Amino acid sequence: MRARLLAGTAAGALALGLTATLTALPASAATGSTAKLSVLHGVPDLTVDVWVNGERTLDDFTPGTLAGPLDLPAGTYSVAITAADAADASSPAIGPVDLPLEGGKNYTAVAHLDASGQPTATLFTNDTSATAAGQGPLTVRHVAAAPGVDVLAGGQAVISNLTNPNEKSLDLPAGTVSASVVATGTTEPALLGPADVPVTEGTSTIVYAWGSAEAGNLALATQTIGGLHSGPSGVQAGQVGLAADRPSPAVPVALTMLVALGVAGATLAGRQVVARRAATHR
Repeated sequence: MRARLLAGTAAGALALGLTATLTALPASAATGSTAKLSVLHGVPDLTVDVWVNGERTLDDFTPGTLAGPLDLPAGTYSVAITAADAADASSPAIGPVDLPLEGGKNYTAVAHLDASGQPTATLFTNDTSATAAGQGPLTVRHVAAAPGVDVLAGGQAVISNLTNPNEKSLDLPAGTVSASVVATGTTEPALLGPADVPVTEGTSTIVYAWGSAEAGNLALATQTIGGLHSGPSGVQAGQVGLAADRPSPAVPVALTMLVALGVAGATLAGRQVVARRAATHR
């Protein structure tokens, strides 16, 4: 088996190679228009190879990694997912599927389990608008094989009935939030946490609940997007508390989102075995 992908030097080298491969691929977009793509591999117990336009770009990639962002020319990429160490992409487990990226946007693609435990993937569009002075947005994304959940802070539900594969957001003062994830309408036992989540001024913090409740391997992954401070001449009015329950920007796609997983960097927090399985619902 080929050497397992490691963080640090090896991953950095692979990222450079992946960047060169992707930027050389044809893309149906205006010259100079780029998109940012980060990827979370959140399918437990699935090691894969990733092929872009018939070329292997990632080898033996394992779950639990949050990677990126990678700057890519806007356009469409044809990606296939195969079993680890497949000879070629002629018999993919998933795909090939076209992955469209729009210039000027920031995306996170998550390969994960749906509520019933089947592998799937979701493409989220990250909000990179300026934040209010002294505040930072906190977004929670449910990408786990688990029922609808509430997010508790200080024992109170601040996000209610969040279902897979949706998200909800809060604008919070900078500081540290101690949060737990529980089945909707309950306060215990915690499916995840409590875990301390730092909220930083001018930085979007995104927390993913991924894994499987039934298998007892639920975990949290955290992504941050910085540089969102308000301009000195126009500070936006912040919203404290639960953001409006707007429709999620999530767009289901195939597991093709693993194309950028060569970039090192993961922040994983909290893991707790679940003693029971709640009734699955969206």
